Parts: sequence; structure tokens; C-alpha cells
Amino acid sequence: MTSRGLLAVAATGVLALAACSESGGKQAEQDAGAKTERMTVAMVTHSGPGDTFWDIVQKGAQAAAAKSNVDFQYSADPDGGKQAQLVQAAIDKKVDGIIVTFAKPDALKDVVARATAAKIPVVSINSGADVSAGFGAVAHFGQDETIAGEAAGRELAKIGSKRALCVIHEQGNVGLEDRCAGAKKTFGGELENLFVQGTNMPQVKSSITAKLQADKDVDGILTLGAPFAATAVDSVKETSSKAKVATFDMNKDLVASIKAGTIHFAVDQQPYLQGYGAVDQLWLLKNNGNAVGGGRPVLTGPAIVTKDNAAAIEQFAVKGTR
Repeated sequence: MTSRGLLAVAATGVLALAACSESGGKQAEQDAGAKTERMTVAMVTHSGPGDTFWDIVQKGAQAAAAKSNVDFQYSADPDGGKQAQLVQAAIDKKVDGIIVTFAKPDALKDVVARATAAKIPVVSINSGADVSAGFGAVAHFGQDETIAGEAAGRELAKIGSKRALCVIHEQGNVGLEDRCAGAKKTFGGELENLFVQGTNMPQVKSSITAKLQADKDVDGILTLGAPFAATAVDSVKETSSKAKVATFDMNKDLVASIKAGTIHFAVDQQPYLQGYGAVDQLWLLKNNGNAVGGGRPVLTGPAIVTKDNAAAIEQFAVKGTR
């Protein structure tokens, strides 16, 4: 079995332990979770205001916390230095575990070292798979952003795009840059990065609109988050562009757009799974000494969602868990 396959099995094992079977699950959860000592877990991410992706991450984490007697605390800041300050605040509170994202790894390296020195275990999610173990995290849950980008590039080619934009909504986020770099490897056409200010959606729209007006040959737009895909669709309509829109990540509105054909595909990294798995990992470490992945990332994606399979996950997207 490949290393990736082993990690997938490991991830499945974590979820199996966490969720339990339907037949005896509730009693098993009470025995394994609620009767254990109360623990506090802080999640500190690089999320900006209004990014629905992180709502899904939190739902997964909250579900795992609720069944395992965990006090889950969430905070976020897209500025790397401020994110590090939030991690330090969690250390000062003497939490039992910290979940962190490494979108801007240089800003987080020292504070994570302080956490591990204080004997507070750290789990990383979403971004920073390549630095996670080196920084002292016990596990990482997420997708390989380069591999995910390569998958997106192949899908862009399949829908017939020849000249596309890769819309990066947060400058300095290495994971987003890796997505565009991966897509460029496999796309086969011209792929140009377009930087926008993701926390200012009117600015995002004006930037995409201006680019489409200036370059009529653009026939594809790849956004790196679901809210930006909807904005790109608006820009396409406003400019009467021929560009086909695709995106990374999901939300409940996106499934309807994929089914309608206004968005052609989404690369789903399953954020609910990232939040759930990370909390479970810290609970398992404290209560049974378990660590998954063997120092390698536990992959939660990429999963490609198209018009052909969107209906199969619609019920979960409507609930806000995909």
C-alpha cells in the first residue's frame, strides 16, 4: 500500500473511533468521550472575516468537541503576526492542545516552539503540511496544495479553457500560491495569477471585472475559495465574458451553482473533516497516547465536485458541513 493510502486508512481509523457505529454509537461516545476529564482546545487560524470555509471547519471541530467533553475555543486573524499573538494567548491560558494553520509559517514558527516547550501539543490543519512536523506539530490534517492545484489544472483543461486567471485572495499565503503553481503545471494553457484583497469583496469584483474588460481572451477563472467564485460569476455576467468559473472549496450555495452550470467544478478539501480530525487527534493523544500519520500529513482532499456528482453531497452542503 502506498504511503498516501496508509494515511487515508489512518484518517478513517480516527473517524471510526470518533463517530462510533450507529448501532452502539451513542453509548460508546458517552463511555469514551463525555466521561473523560474535561480538556480545552484552542484553534487559531488565518481566516479573514466572512470566509465561509472556516465556518465548516469549526462545525467539524465543534462536533468532535461536543462528544468528547472538550471546551473548544476559536480565534483567527489573517495577519501572521497577530495570529501568532493569538497562539501565545492560548499558551498563556494553559490550554490542553492547540490547532493552528501555517499559511504564513515564518510568523508562527517561534510561537509554536514555545507551545511545544510548554508541553502543549500542537496539531496543524489546512496549510503548512510541509513544515508541520518540523515545527513540532504531532499531526497535520489537510490536502497537499500542489497536488490539489495539479488536479484543478487538469480540470480546467477538460472544460476547454486555454487562457485562465488564478485568483489569489491573500498575498503571502503559501498554500494559495502552491495551488496556482500546481495548476500551472498541468493546465497546458496560459495561467496568470491575479492578486485581490479577499477581505474586501467589492475590490475583488472590481479587480476581476477590470481584468476581464482588459483581456477578452481570458476564458477561465480559478478562484481559491467559494465566496470568490460567486463574485467571479458576477464579473463574467457584467462583462459578457466567455470565461468559465471554477473554484477551490465548497459552501451550500456553490452546489446549486455547480448543478446549474454557472460554476464548472470545485476542488473540495473537506474542511469539516479537518476540524473534526484535529480535535479528535488531541483527545486521542491525551487519553490514549495516539498520533496518526506517522509524521506525514493525513490527506483530506482533493475531491473534485462537478455537475455529475454534486447532487450526492448536496444534503451535506445544505447542512453546512461540506
